[in-house]
Amino acid sequence: MTALGATLFTTTSSIVFASGEINIYSARKEALIAPVLDAYSKKYRVNVNLVTGDADVLLNRLKAEGDASPADIFITVDAGRLVRAKEAGVLQSFETDTLKKVIPNNLKDPEGYWYGLSQRARIIFYNPKKVSESELTTYEDLANPKWKGRLCTRSSSNIYNQSLVASMIVANGKAKTLEWIKGFVNNLSRPPFGGDTDLLNAVSVGVCDVTLANSYYYGRLGQSDDAKEREIYNSVALFWPNQGKNERGAHVNVSGIGITASASNLRNARRLVDFLTNEESQSWYAQANTEYPVVEGIAPPKSLQPFGEFKADSLSLSALGENNRLAVELMNEGGWK
Repeated sequence: MTALGATLFTTTSSIVFASGEINIYSARKEALIAPVLDAYSKKYRVNVNLVTGDADVLLNRLKAEGDASPADIFITVDAGRLVRAKEAGVLQSFETDTLKKVIPNNLKDPEGYWYGLSQRARIIFYNPKKVSESELTTYEDLANPKWKGRLCTRSSSNIYNQSLVASMIVANGKAKTLEWIKGFVNNLSRPPFGGDTDLLNAVSVGVCDVTLANSYYYGRLGQSDDAKEREIYNSVALFWPNQGKNERGAHVNVSGIGITASASNLRNARRLVDFLTNEESQSWYAQANTEYPVVEGIAPPKSLQPFGEFKADSLSLSALGENNRLAVELMNEGGWK
């Protein structure tokens, strides 16, 4: 496991009365998932074995292990990756009465191969000392020449950017999306670099005026004990794009879960997925990950409440994976490195 960059966590609190076990491969770090798994373990007296690691490494591990994989559950981030797992044949279709009732249709696979656990939005962040909020409108407007030399972004290899472009393909078509990519790239202050936190820092220090980042990165900065990170949070502002009456809303994505094709502990696996969608689990998971619950009616964590309410794109997230290859092709053609 060390060679794969993974760690192992096992709940042992109910080992004497254990009614079986469940094996989980998770791209979420241990601190962001283990406590809620421990609660499941104690409630149902099930031993939980958790392997955490890089999302793509764990998916490749599942593919390599095939039917011999010990994993019952796969947890990863971004619908694009969940669709890749489905297409790779490492997940199986399932449904429960709970999932059918509480998970919105656009936040799950239409054939039941995966379900969202939490939501994040990929939105616009800007330096309020250099940009007036009134200048900002939509994702599409970031290709406007008025932003020449004022934008920064991650590389085209980043799945979050790929999924955003995939959503634009669905909304605007191939030709218009390619045109947007070219305009967006032409407006960059420097070649793509870093991760979302690096981009938020770049906006705060004036490397660029505007960027795109996932909402939870910003939320974590605001909750950080590090004074420098809180300074970044306080010097950057967020903007919800595409909020007009006839606009589609802000692009959202999910962290999600699926039962593996090789699962040998099906009862425990199905019960765990249901458990992660109850109110207590959803509230804890959203708070720990600085994300939004997927179950309607559950309030977002207090750390996100200052962000305000917003209209989210209701696009079925399975379309992000289905259009991923085309998104990558257009990004390459448009010069997004």
